[in-house]
Amino acid sequence: MARRRKGFFGPSTGQAKFCPCERCFEFLKLSASRYHTWKRAIDNDCSLDDISTCPKIQPTQLTPDEIRTMREMVTAPEYRHVSTSRLALLAERLEKLFASPSTWILYARTRQWRRPRNRIHPEKPLVGLRCSSPNETWHIDTTVFRLLDGTKAYLQAVIDNDSRRFLA
Repeated sequence: MARRRKGFFGPSTGQAKFCPCERCFEFLKLSASRYHTWKRAIDNDCSLDDISTCPKIQPTQLTPDEIRTMREMVTAPEYRHVSTSRLALLAERLEKLFASPSTWILYARTRQWRRPRNRIHPEKPLVGLRCSSPNETWHIDTTVFRLLDGTKAYLQAVIDNDSRRFLA
């Protein structure tokens, strides 16, 4: 039995006419990948409305429960100190979700999940130590110099807080 090429057949005088798929695609100005995507969609008959791609076509796609778990971990305040890529490894270690760090970053970016950025430490004071008269408060600054022979030399400076001058 002879092998037949894929193509469309049409009625003719007593025998079938053969037209290759590529020629038909050129005539219709349709790409082969678009045709096969449509054919796959018809064959699978996916009836899901809430997601853009069918899980039958992409079996490695995350389920809604996995996406919910990912969102809870990304937006949780107890994980705010953990980077997104390390959060993926932590989820694997806790056996909550198995997805690559790039998938976590992609989902967080495309779905615009914002990480909590609350400041844990108190605000820094805007005004430092102030004094009202000279010789009320002194500061000592110590600097260590390493000499060529390997010994260390220490330099200490005593500064008056009011006048900001070196005293000793």
